[in-house]
Amino acid sequence: MIKIFPVGIVREADAYTIAHEPVASIDLMERAASRCYDWILRKLSGRTPRFYIFCGPGNNGGDGLALARMLHDISFEVQVCIPSDKEKYSPDFSINLKKLKCLDLEPVFLQDGLHFSPEPGDIIIDALFGSGLSKSVEGIEREVINHINKLQAIVISIDIPSGLFADKAIRPGASVVHADYTLSFQFPKLSFFLSENELLVGDWVVLPIGLHEEFIRNQACNHYFLTKQDIREIIKPRKRFSHKGTYGHALLIAGSHGKIGAAILSSKSCLRSGVGLLTTHVPVCGYEILQSTVHEAMISVDPGQNDCSRIPDLSPYSAIGAGPGLGRSREAHNTIRLLLQEAKVPLVLDADALNILAEQKTWQAFIPAGSILTPHPKEFERLAGKWNNGFELLDLLGDYALRQKVYIILKGAFTIICTPGGNYFFNPTGNPGMATGGSGDVLTGLLTGLLAQNYSPLDACLLGVYLHGHAGDLASLKTGQEALLAGDIINHIGPAFQDTIYDSE
Repeated sequence: MIKIFPVGIVREADAYTIAHEPVASIDLMERAASRCYDWILRKLSGRTPRFYIFCGPGNNGGDGLALARMLHDISFEVQVCIPSDKEKYSPDFSINLKKLKCLDLEPVFLQDGLHFSPEPGDIIIDALFGSGLSKSVEGIEREVINHINKLQAIVISIDIPSGLFADKAIRPGASVVHADYTLSFQFPKLSFFLSENELLVGDWVVLPIGLHEEFIRNQACNHYFLTKQDIREIIKPRKRFSHKGTYGHALLIAGSHGKIGAAILSSKSCLRSGVGLLTTHVPVCGYEILQSTVHEAMISVDPGQNDCSRIPDLSPYSAIGAGPGLGRSREAHNTIRLLLQEAKVPLVLDADALNILAEQKTWQAFIPAGSILTPHPKEFERLAGKWNNGFELLDLLGDYALRQKVYIILKGAFTIICTPGGNYFFNPTGNPGMATGGSGDVLTGLLTGLLAQNYSPLDACLLGVYLHGHAGDLASLKTGQEALLAGDIINHIGPAFQDTIYDSE
């Protein structure tokens, strides 16, 4: 897993690398600039734009100066803009500034940079402020940021968009560079994963700069970015002499009049998880529909004509999922109440099950420990309250997971998995085409099937979320994002398994 460290730990990693590799800090800066240079050349694909490089007085600006020298050396037209010579520069910035002047590449000051007028195909390099920034940008630097944001050129931020904080929220109205691309060194920043920063960060990549592996390995962390290798190591191989009883018996409680499709989607997805047996509990109106569309599932028929009103005997089941299409009728409320009273195994709770819990606040205390809740942001708001920014949201997730001893999957871009122990995992798979009705029902079925196979709640979350998103990515290659349907995700769960197990990164 890729660790997401706070700024203070990243500084320690730099210092540890300098002391133990050993490498001089100016050479580490050269290494970072070289990684940016390599990435930019790959991205250009033969184009020859002009570069406008805005550099602050610290080491982020030093990275920009080193990059300017490298681009100038291969004959790109480069214009560099730096703070006034009356400002205090960092030592490594001063070294790179001296090297730059030896090339007769004379920089201008920030005030003069306000007159730069790049063309749409030109490139602005933002190296004003790095992740060490601790207060909002003011003065001429604020003017420069606002000027950059008005220009039509492509903007590439070095390490982090200037004005954005890595570990805390920015104040409303703060000036932040709106990057098209962000080149982050060694680790992603926590702020990259928060929805309010999407238009500031743009597309981001992590560029390794060789920070000391021993330090990274031994440093404690509670924020992680998942990789395919992490997921591959979770998947359990199927044994030659196994049988359907080996892989568990799942129960899904889903559907109501007009919403039997949700039960179908979650059932089909559950079966694609590798589960041995599935029983789906539906009201009378769903029996014939489900029996004729999901042939591999067994059907438990509720006495209610249009809504589930009670639960079957739970003893045969190794995992239980509830909520897709359940509705919020009086009968559905009764079903969830009985489920919380009788369940002896962790549950997967989604959709209307969560909405019912939001209406019946006292019932939340009876959610079995180790259960998995899969809200989208609005459903989580109903459960836990409002937040003002992504960092407050993370705190709310952690508090709720700890208090209820549950795992929370907050669905969205970089779907967040929050554990009762206070760890956060950000998922790399998935795409905006999955923002379509039924996608969450598919995830519920997949998670329930994995839990039934005796995956731990955490492993079920990690594996389920990754495969769900990866299946959506594979499906979108065929349908496009606009035409993607929840059923397309189900049809690509098998290929997602295969790609994860057998293909390399």
